[in-house]
Amino acid sequence: MNRLALCGVIAGPLFVLTFLINGALVPDYSPLRHPVSSLQLASWVQTANFIVAGTLVVAFAIGTRIGFWGSLLIGAVGIGLIGSGIFTTDPVSGYPPGSPALSEYTWHGLVHDLFAIPTFVGWPLACFVLARRFRPCFSITSGVAFIAMFLLSSAAFAQTPGLVEFGGLFQRLTVAIGFTWLTVFGAAMLVNRRDLG
Repeated sequence: MNRLALCGVIAGPLFVLTFLINGALVPDYSPLRHPVSSLQLASWVQTANFIVAGTLVVAFAIGTRIGFWGSLLIGAVGIGLIGSGIFTTDPVSGYPPGSPALSEYTWHGLVHDLFAIPTFVGWPLACFVLARRFRPCFSITSGVAFIAMFLLSSAAFAQTPGLVEFGGLFQRLTVAIGFTWLTVFGAAMLVNRRDLG
């Protein structure tokens, strides 16, 4: 169990560090404005980042007994990340340079967004479901903050005036909140050496 709990601990820091470094190196890319997924349009690094992080999250969900719904929801987060890595996103918010603010869906962009649903729905639900067993105030606050940042990022990527310039920041905060919760959760399981199911 400990090795698989460790997967949940390292997935977040690895994912966030990778997209921060990649985003800083890619020309014409704005971390404040553009989504993490847009990095797929510039290099293979973000594609690999999605798949590796998603695999680690799925391993955590399968290998640790955190109850049926907890495992299912965290597993859905990981599957969503893997699918988002396999299917490349469409341009949005003017990236890559020369593309429109909103593009027509391609089939792979549509599938990418469909895979994002279990990630962005599963994460806050996992926080709420597991709040009874793991730091209730922290879990509930994480779930609420995740939803708030997700709604702001969604509005920004829909080109809402006043928000569009900060869509990337809102999305990064969303992902950071989710992975911080998962990292602390996995670390608690390692320290306590017990299952929460």
